[in-house]
Amino acid sequence: MSARADLGGLLPLVAGLLRVLLRDARSRNLQTPRVAGEETRRAIFAQPEWLRQVPTELRLVGEQVLHTGCGTSFHAAQTGGWAEQALELALRPRQADVLVAVSHEGDTPLTLEAASAFDGPVWLVTGKPDSPLGRLAHMVVVATPEIERSWCHTASYTCAVAALAALRGQDISLLAGAVEEALEDREPVSEHERFLVAGAGRDWPTAQEAVLKLREGAYVAAEAHHTEQLLHGHLAAIDESVRAFVLEGKAGRRSVRREPSPRCGSSAARRRSCRRCTRRSTSSASSS
Repeated sequence: MSARADLGGLLPLVAGLLRVLLRDARSRNLQTPRVAGEETRRAIFAQPEWLRQVPTELRLVGEQVLHTGCGTSFHAAQTGGWAEQALELALRPRQADVLVAVSHEGDTPLTLEAASAFDGPVWLVTGKPDSPLGRLAHMVVVATPEIERSWCHTASYTCAVAALAALRGQDISLLAGAVEEALEDREPVSEHERFLVAGAGRDWPTAQEAVLKLREGAYVAAEAHHTEQLLHGHLAAIDESVRAFVLEGKAGRRSVRREPSPRCGSSAARRRSCRRCTRRSTSSASSS
C-alpha cells in the first residue's frame, strides 16, 4: 500500500470517530463546558481547510530521527516512526541525529525538558512558534493556521500527522479531500457505555488517540488495545455491551469469532468464565 493510501485511510478514520464522539456526547445530554462542545465541533469540521495549509516544502535530514511529545502530541509523534514519550527522554536521553518534538502550544513542560536534554538539533511541529519550545528548536514547522481553542485537540492532531508525513517526503495532497468525505458520512449514535479500539502497526497511534478523544470528549469508558495483545486475556472481558472498533491495517481483515460451546450455553457472562470458549476463540484467531 502506498504512503498516500496509508495516510488517506488513517486521517478519515480519526475524523469519523471524532464525529461519532460529538454526536454521542450530545445524545447523552452531558453538561460539558462551552469550549468542549462548540469549539471541538468547529475544529473537527475545520480539518479539511487546515490540512490544505500544512507546509510541505521542508524535509527531515538524518538517518536516525527520534520523535517525542505528550498525550495527543505523542500519538501524533508515533506516526512519524521511532517515538519515545517525553518523560522517558527526560529520564534517559537517547542518541539520534535529530529530535522532532510535537507540541501544539509549544509549552508542554516534559516535552521542553526532553528537548533541552537532547544532544543534537531539535525540530518542532507546533501551532505556536513563539513559545518556549519554539525558541529552543533549530527548526519550527507551523502545522496549524491557529491555536485550537478546544482542550480536546482534534484538528491539531491530524495536522501534526500530516506535517510529519510531509517532512518524510510523503504526498499529503489528497488528505483534505479524504477527510471531507469522511465528515459527510452519518453513523447512528451508539448507546453503548463501554468502547474499545484495537489496532496495530500504523493504526496503533490512531487507536490510542481515538480512545483519548472518547474519554475526554464524551466522558465514556474507553480503552485501546494492540490487536495481538487483545487476544491474550483481555478478550475475556469483551461482550455485547462493548462497542468495538477494530482497525484492519495493511494486512487485510482477520476475523475473530467467539462461539459458545454446547456446555456453557449462550450467556455472555457464562462464556466469559468458560475456559473452553476462551481456548476456542484463541485457536480460531490463530488459524484464521
